[in-house]
Amino acid sequence: MKLVIGIVRPEKTNDVLTALYRADVRGLTMSRVQGHGGEVERVETYRGTTVQMGMADKTRFEIAVSDEFVEPTISALRQGALTGEVGDGKIFVVPLEQVVRIRSGESDVAAVTPTKEG
Repeated sequence: MKLVIGIVRPEKTNDVLTALYRADVRGLTMSRVQGHGGEVERVETYRGTTVQMGMADKTRFEIAVSDEFVEPTISALRQGALTGEVGDGKIFVVPLEQVVRIRSGESDVAAVTPTKEG
C-alpha cells in the first residue's frame, strides 16, 4: 500500500478529479494548501504597500491505494495537472504501514482503493 500525494495548481483540480475518476481511483482527501517551488515570485500591492508573495495557492490530493493502483494514480494526477509550465506540481509516493476503515474495521488493502481484480 502507498499514500500518493499530489500537489497541483488549483485551477487544475477538476481536471485531476476527472482523470482520477476515469482511472477508477476512488477515495481521496483534497485540501487547499500554499507552497513554493520553482515559480517566479510575484509582487503585489496590498493597502499601498508592495509585498513579495513567496507562496502560491495549490491543491493537495492524498490518495491511499493498493500497490496495483500506484501507477494508474500517478498517471491520472499527471494527466489532469499537466500544463507544461513551471509550477505544475509534484507527486510523492510514500509507503503506508497500516490503514483501518473506521466504519467496518477493515484494514490495509481492504480499506483503500480496491485492487484491479476486485
